[in-house]
Amino acid sequence: MHRILAHLALLVVAVIYGCNYLIAKGLMPDLVGPSGFIVLRVIGGGGLFWMLRMATRASETWESIERGDIWRLFACGATGVAANQLLFFNGLSATSPINASIIMTINPVLVLVISSILLSTTITLRKMLGILIGGGGAIALLVAGAQNESLHASWQGDFMILLNATSYGFYLVLVKPLMVKYKPLTVIAWVFAFGALFVLPIGWQQVMEIDWPSFKTSNWYGVAYVIVGTTFLAYLLNIYALRYVQPTVVSIYIYLQPLLATGLSWGLSHRGGADYTADLSGLTVFCAAAIFAGVALVSLPSRTNV
Repeated sequence: MHRILAHLALLVVAVIYGCNYLIAKGLMPDLVGPSGFIVLRVIGGGGLFWMLRMATRASETWESIERGDIWRLFACGATGVAANQLLFFNGLSATSPINASIIMTINPVLVLVISSILLSTTITLRKMLGILIGGGGAIALLVAGAQNESLHASWQGDFMILLNATSYGFYLVLVKPLMVKYKPLTVIAWVFAFGALFVLPIGWQQVMEIDWPSFKTSNWYGVAYVIVGTTFLAYLLNIYALRYVQPTVVSIYIYLQPLLATGLSWGLSHRGGADYTADLSGLTVFCAAAIFAGVALVSLPSRTNV
């Protein structure tokens, strides 16, 4: 039963992220600057994590962080919250949601590369092939964006999304020992707290420039969705799923994000919204297929030691 619920949680996370590409894109940069949006995410989402931690204090032992782990948490806040989220929202503001969702799927490949550098993880021939294919697809998408004019995509935005995926890869490697040593909620609460130290100075000016009285009801729903859904609920559901399924299973669900983003973009265009599918070309599909193949070679277990 727990495994079924874990898969259901991962499906909900994929839908949340798939919708987030369009909802966040629709608010930036006219209503909320991308860096200012991250301040709202860190304050809102981080505050919810700390409130939940305080609420569970009566039933669980309050965990204290050892002094030797402070710098690792500091690094996790820099990579997993500050650089990761700032690069993602600034990149999404400058490129197509479809391109952003495709590039994000390369994350498992980057995690493997970073693990091999920092932890001396062995890379098999099959996984090396996956790195080359997936990395080649991502680079080809960036080069194509730099050479061709498009309505919504840009190579600068695509490059920031790639840097965001790289930063998140570093975070996943750095945070793993902490997740083993402490409760996940303890780690996430502190990671957001340290991330706020970087985010607030960068994005506070954009927060002050937000014209809140001009917000429509749908705009308020959009901001709430990003803070509560994308930032708070998605993190908690991922934590729950990881208790019952392997990380390789979690990585498979990342394939759903570009499919959902493309489908939702198509539906939005038929309702009079921006047509992000106009930038979808045969080359984009080819690059996406290369990234998907690379991630599959890296993530999926094999029966033989290739």
